[in-house]
Amino acid sequence: MKITQEQLKQALLERYTPEMYEKITNASVAIAGLGGLGSNVAVMLARAGIGHLLLVDFDTVDMTNLNRQVYTCEHLGRKKTEALAEILRDINPYLPLETKDCYVTPENVVELFGAYPIVCEAFDKAENKAMLVNTILEQQKETIVVSGSGMAGYGSSNEIETKKVMKRLYVCGDRKTELNNDVCLMASRVTVCAAHQANMIIRLILGITEV
Repeated sequence: MKITQEQLKQALLERYTPEMYEKITNASVAIAGLGGLGSNVAVMLARAGIGHLLLVDFDTVDMTNLNRQVYTCEHLGRKKTEALAEILRDINPYLPLETKDCYVTPENVVELFGAYPIVCEAFDKAENKAMLVNTILEQQKETIVVSGSGMAGYGSSNEIETKKVMKRLYVCGDRKTELNNDVCLMASRVTVCAAHQANMIIRLILGITEV
């Protein structure tokens, strides 16, 4: 079924006030890492009607990703940037998307994310998370980072929360439960954390800075 852009707009306006609609559909967000957190955040923002998304990842879809990421078997072996863009365009064919298939380093952070007022940090490794957060906070004086930390395992979802750690840094998760030999990654808890990130991003777009 062919859906027009106007039909999508009217559907959102049935749920949003005109002011909310304008703020969300004019917003730009960058997502660094398209795994369990990032892929789910992207889908939620696309459904919310976000104005523009930047998707950044260097990886391909692997069989082990299917238990918690939005990809399906048909995406196996494909670049995550390409596969996720396809999924998002199935949700909203008119969504402005930019993809960068690259590895994020301290040297290219500003080049990649400098134009974006909100960056969703969704990397797997703690050292990569710290690098991105620190570089953005140090070099991009206006950018807000919404990060994920501590969503592994199957502990109570009530332990996952959103914290305002600094003026421009929000951290979602329990901030302690990381992947190791005894702790797995599961869709349920990862998605709860991703929802916290997506919700905080929406709140920031709407001008709400408190958690």
